[in-house]
Amino acid sequence: MMRCMRRRSRTICLSLAFITIFLHLLLVLVSLSIYHQPCDPPPPPRTDILRDLARTNYTSAGVSGGPAEPPTDTLQRRFSNKDAKRGAKGHKQTLTDKGWSVKGGKNASVGLAGSVAPHDSNRAEPLESDLSKLEALFDHPLYNIPGPAIPEEDRLLKVKPKVKATEKSSQMWVSASREAYEDVQWSRSSNSHPPWLRFHMNISRWQLYPHRDPNMEPLTQQLATQRIVSAVQKSGGTQLKLVMSFPNYGQAMFKPMKQQRDEETNYNLFYFSDFERHNAEIAAFHLDRILGYRRVPPVVGRLVDVVKEIKDITTDRKLARTFFTSPVGNICFYGRCSYYCSTEHAVCGRPRHLEASLAVMLPDLSLAARRTWRSPWRRSYSRRKLAKWETQPDYCATVKKTPPYDKGTRLVDFMDMVILDFLMGNMDRHHYETFERFGNNTFLLHLDNGRAFGRHSKDEPSILAPLEQCCRIRRSTWLRLRLLSLPQYRLSDVMRASLSSDPLHRVAPLLSEPHLAALNRRLKTVLETVSRCQKQQKGDGGGAEVIYDDIAYLKDMFIPSE
Repeated sequence: MMRCMRRRSRTICLSLAFITIFLHLLLVLVSLSIYHQPCDPPPPPRTDILRDLARTNYTSAGVSGGPAEPPTDTLQRRFSNKDAKRGAKGHKQTLTDKGWSVKGGKNASVGLAGSVAPHDSNRAEPLESDLSKLEALFDHPLYNIPGPAIPEEDRLLKVKPKVKATEKSSQMWVSASREAYEDVQWSRSSNSHPPWLRFHMNISRWQLYPHRDPNMEPLTQQLATQRIVSAVQKSGGTQLKLVMSFPNYGQAMFKPMKQQRDEETNYNLFYFSDFERHNAEIAAFHLDRILGYRRVPPVVGRLVDVVKEIKDITTDRKLARTFFTSPVGNICFYGRCSYYCSTEHAVCGRPRHLEASLAVMLPDLSLAARRTWRSPWRRSYSRRKLAKWETQPDYCATVKKTPPYDKGTRLVDFMDMVILDFLMGNMDRHHYETFERFGNNTFLLHLDNGRAFGRHSKDEPSILAPLEQCCRIRRSTWLRLRLLSLPQYRLSDVMRASLSSDPLHRVAPLLSEPHLAALNRRLKTVLETVSRCQKQQKGDGGGAEVIYDDIAYLKDMFIPSE
């Protein structure tokens, strides 16, 4: 009897043990399945991992306070890459103030949309997607509007047919060491010219370089990689700038890195006390090109060896005296200028490599003189005083009666520059320049953009004062802005893609994600401002036109809609 009870107890214990083991295994399997499916979404990327995001995926920029809603008359465009590459050839298009339609081609149909789908800020898009958006944007008909051939008188420079020995200019390229420069073997053929000279020869009355310029790639490549043979400080200006020379006699404006990518300008500083940022110069060139202006000289980023490429080759004694070694062994210098040229504000390599922007120099003033114009909306540059435009609501009425803003395209040219400055957050546009050869009938040069992209968390509405007060904008500019508000051409995405081509992108993205998000937010503000102007014009019973029609002459391609 006792033996039977012992056997039963042993069987029961073994059964319980097997059941326990089975339950433990089942619990482990359930735990593993739950582990692979997290309940909480991943946290947003921090600025300190933007370098990794640049090499893989980006988090698409969103606007604080919810997705930005487009204007009520948003332009909806469906344009396949296949048809985009055909350009505007063979198409007949209709433009109106509420949108446009394209006739011609089965896949070239366009519909007017009432709204744009909100942008999912938590969706990561690969860089390849942004690059395809940029390619589609530049293939769009608005960026490929055909025009007449540029006449000879509308070119800034031209090659003389034949120059006698007695007529040769005495202003030759002079270097401290002739051995550092290449032998000049240029002919009348543009193929024999270095990229910087081809850039100079392509400057016209209306732009610095053409759309899809084949010379742009070799030009920027040489700026980024060509050997530097001379470095001297540029005279004038408030901050440190150098003029770099290359073996083929090309020159570039050098601006060093002063701030980290994600660092914002101190809110307690006045606009005239801000640093000039090298990445702002680079980003301004890309944004200007995306807007279709092409009025900023090409700029690239470069890692410069401050010893080998500046200190050891400079002939500027004043600059050479400012070099020193920091306590941690970095090579630093500060130059001579009005602001921020001291040991406290020195620029330093790490330990000798320094990030910088290099902008190709415009033709020498002896060859192509430029005129400097004081901006009508110039700030007071005072801590206490306000400018006239800040206190007079009808200030624009006075400007419109003042030459050269009283006729031609000067006023809408200025509005183009205002829109660029607002998108970048640039408050330092006190003057602008034009080429004297073309008189008042030419584009404005968008130079000196180093104080842009200082703050992403705050927009500066006063920069848009000229647009709000004058209510005037080019039709081509207005249509491109609306195009850039669409998801398939979103400004932040195409800007990210364009900046990824710069050499310094390998170090870190040139604009942080908050700066890219700010571009979308500010673009929405510009479009809303134009919409308010149009409503105001209708309320005034058909007053002054808001849209300046600069593409009406293309009647064979663009015709008014019925």
